[in-house]
Amino acid sequence: MKPSVCLLLCLLFASDSSKIATAENSVVVTGEIFDANSYELLPARLYIQSSAGKWFWARSTSRFKPAVEYRKQRSKSSVEMHTTLPAHPFEVDLPPGQYTLTVERGKEYFPVTRTIQVGNKPMSVTLKMRRWINGAKRGWYSGDTHVHRSLSELPNIVLAEDLNVALPLTNWVTTAYTPPGRGNKNSNEAVPAELIKVDPTHVIYPVNTEYEIFSVNGQRHTLGAIFVLNHKTQLTPGVPPVGPVAKEARRQGAILDLDKHSWPWSLMLVPVMDVDLFELSNNHVWRTEFAFKSWTIDTNPEFLGVETTNDGWTEKGWTDFGFGTYYTLLNCGFRMRPTAGTASGVHPVPLGFGRVYVYLKDEFQYSDWIEGLNAGRSFVTTGPMLFAKFNGQHPGHNFKTGESANPTCRIDADIHSLHPLTRIEVIVNGDIRHSITPANTRTESGSYQSRFISELKIDGTSWVCVRCFERLPDQRTRFAHTAPVHFDVKDKPLRPKRAEVRYLIQRMEEELARNQNVLKPEAVDEYRSALQVYKKIAEQAE
Repeated sequence: MKPSVCLLLCLLFASDSSKIATAENSVVVTGEIFDANSYELLPARLYIQSSAGKWFWARSTSRFKPAVEYRKQRSKSSVEMHTTLPAHPFEVDLPPGQYTLTVERGKEYFPVTRTIQVGNKPMSVTLKMRRWINGAKRGWYSGDTHVHRSLSELPNIVLAEDLNVALPLTNWVTTAYTPPGRGNKNSNEAVPAELIKVDPTHVIYPVNTEYEIFSVNGQRHTLGAIFVLNHKTQLTPGVPPVGPVAKEARRQGAILDLDKHSWPWSLMLVPVMDVDLFELSNNHVWRTEFAFKSWTIDTNPEFLGVETTNDGWTEKGWTDFGFGTYYTLLNCGFRMRPTAGTASGVHPVPLGFGRVYVYLKDEFQYSDWIEGLNAGRSFVTTGPMLFAKFNGQHPGHNFKTGESANPTCRIDADIHSLHPLTRIEVIVNGDIRHSITPANTRTESGSYQSRFISELKIDGTSWVCVRCFERLPDQRTRFAHTAPVHFDVKDKPLRPKRAEVRYLIQRMEEELARNQNVLKPEAVDEYRSALQVYKKIAEQAE
């Protein structure tokens, strides 16, 4: 045998021996995740990390219901490495050593963390989870409107995350003028317009489209993203212009979701398409560390005074920028309803980390949920559960009153959280009207509860909402935010602030100049149309 061949065989054998040795040195650890009260096995999200920082992924013991691994990393500290498990025992091969197991399930269960020491023999572990709130018992059901997980994975994931509604963007196009049917990032799966019922309260509606335009005529030129949710047949128009898409979406009973507010074209879309939803928690808001510190920092409006550093956005600054943009649009008369989307499948974030809860009077039905989402009977959360009524009505209600007297708004709120709230705020027309000190009373479950009743006079046409903030042990913040209620007072219109409308006009002028010699004339005209709308609104500004 030639020396070179002998050397190659020795190397191959050594490589195989190494793999065998690693397998032989590993120990099978089996585990079960239970509901502490019902003792039923739970689907859940599981993290396994060694004391040296290495990640491991469990597998399901059921051959018919496999686990789903998720491995995404944006930066050194923005890491999401987990497995979503069905309601079956799991197993994982671990070399001897110390490991931390963390189990989470959506928003309504206490996370469980367990440190185990693996030796040289197989071992088992039992992880018991406890609910701290039950949204469904109160009539509130959750959803994620920005989903990039595959249809084959989603039945596993929606159960593990206890997410009632998932809206995967199975059509996804990133080039201008291209019909979604030829989208370069489309799902490879057949997508009939049929609701996928995982169980009676967990569903997937699969016909949704994302236009996310990064190139025009083969050249890099970013416009932004808009989602068409809940349509019935595949959309045929490419964009821009966007008007034909809006028209077709309305014909099919679909809902338009803005995605992020700071895309170059976002503020044009609002008046031109009459966009329905605004993502108060968007796909840059993660369970792990905030990473997009410089993304669209040039669109930061000075009048909002949001927090930044030399690196760009802080997580708080990015969140406040979203709130401020939403309030600006509400003040200008665009009554968009809030939603939440994660883009799980693209970013290091679990499905439904930021989610929207929708109130249903009767038992869960997808059609009622999507109608409630579009009506604004909702709150958005990354942590707390914010149940509030305004004059006895849920968020999204429109109060009409005569001209003789200023109405009164009575707010009755019941807020639950895993950790103490730091503040509760009542917002009227974008300003903090009342700041309320949270009670943070410990409940029997071990969570915190803050209730309050607040009354305020409404001076003219106004909108009102409630938001709250929760501080985690690592000093990061979670929030919840209701949809607004609206008070229409005859002959007393809502007037936006001059700084707000100046910002909208400035953004349209900048985008008009940027797109003038790039887009087709009919697309450029849409920016002109939006600019004229904002200039008209400016005539009514304070």
